Amino acid sequence: MKIINSTELKPDFFAYKEFSVSVSEIVNTVKIGGDKTVKEYSRKFGDGELDMLYLTEEEIDKAIKEVPQDIIDCIKASIANVKRFAEAQFIILRDIETDIDGIKLGHKVIPLNIIGAYVPGGNYPLPSSAIMSVVPAKVAGVKEVIVCSPKIQPVTIAACKLAGADKIFRIGGVQAIAAMAYGTESVPKVDKITGPGNKYVTAAKKEVYGTCGIDFLAGPSEVMIIADETANPDFLAADLLAQAEHDLDAKAFLVTTSKEIAKKTVNKVNEFLKTLETTEIASKSINNNSFIILAENIDEAINIANNAAPEHLEICIKDADKIIDKFVNYGSLFIGNYSAEVFGDYCSGTNHVLPTNGIARYTGGLSVFDFIKIQTWQQISKEAAQNRLCPVASKIAQIEGLYAHKLSSDLRAK
Repeated sequence: MKIINSTELKPDFFAYKEFSVSVSEIVNTVKIGGDKTVKEYSRKFGDGELDMLYLTEEEIDKAIKEVPQDIIDCIKASIANVKRFAEAQFIILRDIETDIDGIKLGHKVIPLNIIGAYVPGGNYPLPSSAIMSVVPAKVAGVKEVIVCSPKIQPVTIAACKLAGADKIFRIGGVQAIAAMAYGTESVPKVDKITGPGNKYVTAAKKEVYGTCGIDFLAGPSEVMIIADETANPDFLAADLLAQAEHDLDAKAFLVTTSKEIAKKTVNKVNEFLKTLETTEIASKSINNNSFIILAENIDEAINIANNAAPEHLEICIKDADKIIDKFVNYGSLFIGNYSAEVFGDYCSGTNHVLPTNGIARYTGGLSVFDFIKIQTWQQISKEAAQNRLCPVASKIAQIEGLYAHKLSSDLRAK
């Protein structure tokens, strides 16, 4: 893992780089060909021969029985924590109404009808990603939640079902995103697609946006850690590797004011890689995409973090609480040596579906807010229309040259 000085950072060092990935052909083919095409692409991309795209209730029950009870207990604990936090968020969402002299205005909070949760499964089974999309959707009141996941393992099936998924499909990749966006004979057309994925899945979500909604572009994974001389090199190295092992495009950055911490962390990274079961992937993303950046001081480290807008941001410095408000761009924030990013991934309660590639500049992570619509309404009395609104609307319509608008207002003024 290379150590660089902050002076080596160029203005676009953390800038989003477009993936040279074209997915439009697959998306359009699935749009036309439906189930048959999804099966063909699944076979082509190594997901096997699929007779049925969905799992039957019998298959789901069988899968759950195959999962050891201690793992089921951990899944339930994770679900409980994520649900508790989602419910706390949901409390602030409510219908509102105002009435000022005959002008009634308001908004209604309406859950989406059907959403599609994408759960990666290529390199590893990821039951946690099922929990992160399904639980807040159900808390928000979404009527139907479907899950698509390739090579889906019993533990992921169990997580989907226990979290409240209504249908589970054994498909993944671009073809799964296209199937959810446009609908097939088996896969229902969804209102919105959520969940993380590799660069192909991310490109596919971008491709279908507009046909349906998406949460945001989530993947490949990334972490940035801000550390001073009080940080623990073992923790730092492990947390960097925890992101690096996701896939070959993952990125891990340590920004530190201490040369000693930088050197110790590199040594620990190399030491852990010798025995880490996922070293084949982790070592490549660590060496190809990841850096340790030496900052002159904490203020410079803060600026680096805010410019990067990382998916995960860990703060491992003395008296972190005093400067937390200076960090404004991140998917999710982890404060202190024991607020490990892995806890957010699995079980603390916040969501692990987070914006990547600098998107945290304008959005946060997945939450109950992604599964509702806030829709406004108005009810205006005759007196309020004639006395207060018609003169204003008529004049603005005339200024804009929209005379049917003016007519609509003037008729009500008489």
